[in-house]
Amino acid sequence: MSADGKWKLVVHSPMGPRQLDLDITEQGSAFTGSARGPMGEAAVEGVVNGPTLSWTSKITNPMPLTLDFEVTFTGDAAAGKVKLGMLGNAKVDGARA
Repeated sequence: MSADGKWKLVVHSPMGPRQLDLDITEQGSAFTGSARGPMGEAAVEGVVNGPTLSWTSKITNPMPLTLDFEVTFTGDAAAGKVKLGMLGNAKVDGARA
């Protein structure tokens, strides 16, 4: 099953949970889409490796960070992690919207 579509993810950050609405379209071994969270909306693109999608996002609020996501999409569930720059790793989970 493809991860195409709309997802509601939660990043369990050290500053508390942050919701991320993700809309993605797979295209072979790559994907594109958009991510919308409390700090705004950004285009995303990344790599598809089986059920696992990897991508990088840059944020500026509450501080400048590069976020490296690796999330596995299985059926209607998503689970993985995000590297929060100098803040370490955080769990990511969610479900198809």
